Amino acid sequence: MKIGMTSVFVDDPVRAFRFYTEVLGFIKKIFIPTQWIAIVVSPEDPDGTSLMLEPNHNAIAKRYQQGLYKAGIPCIVFHTVDIQKEYERLSGLGVRFRKEPVKTKDGIEALFEDGFGNIIQLYQA
Repeated sequence: MKIGMTSVFVDDPVRAFRFYTEVLGFIKKIFIPTQWIAIVVSPEDPDGTSLMLEPNHNAIAKRYQQGLYKAGIPCIVFHTVDIQKEYERLSGLGVRFRKEPVKTKDGIEALFEDGFGNIIQLYQA
């Protein structure tokens, strides 16, 4: 068994799709804007786990997303082999970082906002 797809709640999947592809660098797997379906994959593993940018248009999803955000908890972790390079690239594109890369006992991590109600952890082992 393996993970085929996971999701991140966003307030606008169409706009989020542009951010996740044009800024973060993911590639389109499925994009049907009229139906609010936006699924992306990593260009480093296009046959790997897909990420659905799922609309938070129900009360449960919205509360969950807002709760994580208010608590400062990332909704997902993205792995990178060079966090400093990724941090500089994303910062140069205007991504708002909550925490610059810092070394932890397990690796190096940084936190940024996607602009669609989420905090994302960037991690390097």
